[in-house]
Amino acid sequence: MVNRLFNKRILVTGAAQGIGLAIAKACVAEGASLFLVDIDGERLAHEAETLKAGGANIGHQIVDIVDAAQVASAVRRAGDELGPLNALINNAGVNVFAEPLATSDADWQRCFDINLKGAWNCCKAVLPGLIEQGGGAILNIASTHAFTIIPHTFPYPLAKHALLGMTKSLGLEYAARGVRVNALAPGYVATQKVIDYWNSFPDPEAAKAETMKLHPGGRIASPEEIALAAVFMISDECPFMNATCLTIDGGLSVQQHP
Repeated sequence: MVNRLFNKRILVTGAAQGIGLAIAKACVAEGASLFLVDIDGERLAHEAETLKAGGANIGHQIVDIVDAAQVASAVRRAGDELGPLNALINNAGVNVFAEPLATSDADWQRCFDINLKGAWNCCKAVLPGLIEQGGGAILNIASTHAFTIIPHTFPYPLAKHALLGMTKSLGLEYAARGVRVNALAPGYVATQKVIDYWNSFPDPEAAKAETMKLHPGGRIASPEEIALAAVFMISDECPFMNATCLTIDGGLSVQQHP
């Protein structure tokens, strides 16, 4: 099947690298028009121009999603360039990991500002247009941290638990207006951030091997595998899926392990 996202006009946050960029590429391959936002302007411009060169209908803007005015500006510009948005993929986020009592107020604020408030800013900016059009779809990229806890990753799981709660709340609130709001929960994904984490150890290959051993299949996901799930969830192929979360972690969160 091709052009599964034909006539979809999607705002993708955190689109300059990693999972967000993989999602953008997958959406373009399925015929979507995209408006890409990220705080990394140089990388965003490069990736947007690369997609445009391949024939994609792409707009982009530097946005700090914590700033509601910047988000609203991007949504207006997206409407001007692409037409009214009918979908949002809230991908932007940041890892903030610590032992609870070692968490500074600044780290707490940064974690919730980006992972929760930023996602809400985007939902709040896009929802009126979706309702006016009679429907649309929002996909929040959560994490298996939204329903499991890894020690020393505080307060990140709190923010992701809250993001999942927001997903369910908005999904129920606007279901009768034709808006679906769902979440996607990746586990370990082979992004540059994960590679950088392995490289922080004296023996990166050993650190990588330990991560792989946690998984029933002996490997972790690629960003492209997460993107395939995102395409499905933002498409019209699951019209009755609402206020729920799809887990993509190779079975990791199901099994008990040390």
